[in-house]
This record gives sequence, structure tokens and C-alpha cells, in this order.
Amino acid sequence: MATTGYKIWVHGRVQGVGFRYYTQAQANALGVTGYAHNLADGSVEVLAAGEAQQVESLIAWLNAGGPPSARVDKVLVEPHQLAERPTRFTTG
Repeated sequence: MATTGYKIWVHGRVQGVGFRYYTQAQANALGVTGYAHNLADGSVEVLAAGEAQQVESLIAWLNAGGPPSARVDKVLVEPHQLAERPTRFTTG
């Protein structure tokens, strides 16, 4: 089973609405590891690592708007070469 990785930047009302914690719960349910971090510009950066189908499911969830408390305006996705797969999904 090959591991795939993506960096994802989510823009909109995604800070101060529990976005990172909902994303962590969704990632854990899918078996995806990585992180969700707030950025200074008000967006959230997500690193998603795992089996392709699992990671694609997380990206689809983000594109669909994420948690009900958020408003997602734009999602940018870029493949990311992983030196080592993270062991869990964290927020910070």
C-alpha cells in the first residue's frame, strides 16, 4: 500500500470555528495522518498523508465545506513528497 501526501490550503471563515478539530476528527475517521495549522493570513494549512482513497476523501470533505461552522471559499491542493509518514493527525 503506497502512501500519498498532499498539502492543502483552505481559505474562508476557517479560524475560530473549530475547523482544525473537525478536520482532525474527519482525518482520524478516514485513517489519514498529518496536521491542520492556522496560518497568519486567516487560512488553514492541512497536510494529509495516507492511502490515496482516504486522502482523496478528506480533500472532498474539505471541498464540500468542511464542518458546518465554517465557510470554505477556496481549497488549494498540491502533491507533497513525504520524507516519512506522520504517525497521527495533529492540530496546532
